[in-house]
Amino acid sequence: MPIPTYDDLFNPLLTALHQLGSSASIPEQEEKVAEVMNLTEEELEEPHGENNTKFSYNLAWARTYLKRYGLIDNSARGVWALTSQGQKTKTVDKTVVRKTVKAAVRKIRDNELSEGAEEPSEEGTSWEQELLDAVKRMPPEAFERLCQRVLRESGFIQVEVTGRSGDGGIDGRGVVKLGSILSFHVHFQCKRYKDTVSSPVVRDFRGAMVGRADKGIIITTGTFTRDAKAEALRDGAPPLDLIDGDDLVRMLKDYKLGVSVEEKIVEDITIDPDWFSDY
Repeated sequence: MPIPTYDDLFNPLLTALHQLGSSASIPEQEEKVAEVMNLTEEELEEPHGENNTKFSYNLAWARTYLKRYGLIDNSARGVWALTSQGQKTKTVDKTVVRKTVKAAVRKIRDNELSEGAEEPSEEGTSWEQELLDAVKRMPPEAFERLCQRVLRESGFIQVEVTGRSGDGGIDGRGVVKLGSILSFHVHFQCKRYKDTVSSPVVRDFRGAMVGRADKGIIITTGTFTRDAKAEALRDGAPPLDLIDGDDLVRMLKDYKLGVSVEEKIVEDITIDPDWFSDY
């Protein structure tokens, strides 16, 4: 079965957002749309370039079109939600959406950015992609040190890179404290991948850390398969946290690691009461 085109994803995406309570992160959308369309693992993992899948790429374009059509919108933190019109809309005519958006795209391109804010790029040619490419070019040892730094910036203490071969994929360890009483020992694994991390990698890492740490984290420059995500949260097994390439570049930006962020305007906050009324 061919991968659904971006316009074939308009209605499944609307259905997914309605079922998810009118808002969802991109991973939640992908999971729910795959469920709605009964897509197989092979279909979901068909690659598109080095760092993406055809499904994720087409769904990104579906979001772009539905946003320009006025049915969905996104926050600065990457949460997508139905607009008031979107909440009233269950299905659309994909031909009408496509023609309407393409006819207005030049005008919208000039006006759709809010003052002083940048819309996250969906097309993979953004600063995120440039930053991810730079990270992927790092030597393995340097990437491990970068992961160490990111965890320290996140609040971990006693973070060290072990990097011992034959240690079941454990690249380092650290401690995260909650208040002044509780602390958790964490082992982490660094995967400088171009492609997806599969479920056997998750299982092997869990097997290596069980009995030695309270939590485990896998950090990759690639993505995780659906099976890998499910394995990380499998019932009866210690849960693992997964940080993919998109998560990693956002963290690097937040912590200003190799990234400069220029503030161009003074923040001007306006409350929209109608947004809450129509939610």
